[in-house]
Amino acid sequence: MKISEIFNTGTLPVSLEIFPPKGELGVETLRSTLDELHDLAPAFISVTCSAGGSGNGGGAGGKTAQLAELVQREYNITSVAHLTCISAKRDDIDRTVEDLRSRGIENVLALRGDRVAGREPGDFAHASELIEALAGRGFCIGAACYPEGHITCDSLEADLDHLYEKQQAGASFFTSQLFFDNDSFYRFLDAARARGIDRPILPGIMPILSKAQITRMIFLCGASLPSQIVRLLYRYEDSPEDLRRAGIEYAAGQLCALRDHGVDGVHIYTMNHPDIARTCIEALRA
Repeated sequence: MKISEIFNTGTLPVSLEIFPPKGELGVETLRSTLDELHDLAPAFISVTCSAGGSGNGGGAGGKTAQLAELVQREYNITSVAHLTCISAKRDDIDRTVEDLRSRGIENVLALRGDRVAGREPGDFAHASELIEALAGRGFCIGAACYPEGHITCDSLEADLDHLYEKQQAGASFFTSQLFFDNDSFYRFLDAARARGIDRPILPGIMPILSKAQITRMIFLCGASLPSQIVRLLYRYEDSPEDLRRAGIEYAAGQLCALRDHGVDGVHIYTMNHPDIARTCIEALRA
């Protein structure tokens, strides 16, 4: 099923994100995780690129494509394969497209990807250029959006212009970068609609699991920390397990508030932890 069809089912789409295992571990190591995620009946599962955006030069080969195929073939769950272009040549993308087609993958999330030291730039400078290259090739194309602005962008207005370019290039839906303050997403959503962006926008939520993780996310994504999160970090500074539990509960609360606000759907960054998905989905469906 194409993702664009999922938004017409009349129910709130709840999607999950997983990533391929690192190193020499095969996708088979994720079977137990997928067994548990399958029982939660997500609308679709999004599969990220391997670390560094590797895979056929286009960032969707290898384990990403294998895992996306496994999700669909053996678990009967619609999958989305992430596809990055920062170091890709057009021939790389063509080969990756054929590989995804051969595996029955109908949905891709088109991303620029992170720069990797020592790797030469490819033929695509922006995600919108990759979307243009994929348009008309049989995929339902998704793209990323940034409620608080991309960390490299000078202004929210410019960021919205880039988002509009992705829509015009052929993006059918958007998934947001993580955020911890729902009000920032609501403001972004209003601004996006005012800019003429009318495709479904899925807010992406990632629970706090540790102080080190949250510190890394702030510097990588530029996400702001509301006072509630600061209090949790202070309260459970010496209790990692309690911080993890409180972080997942906070994320579940975010998701329920987003649902009540009437969003198009919600996306959960599971980090390959089924208990995150279970707690959040049970809260949403309670």
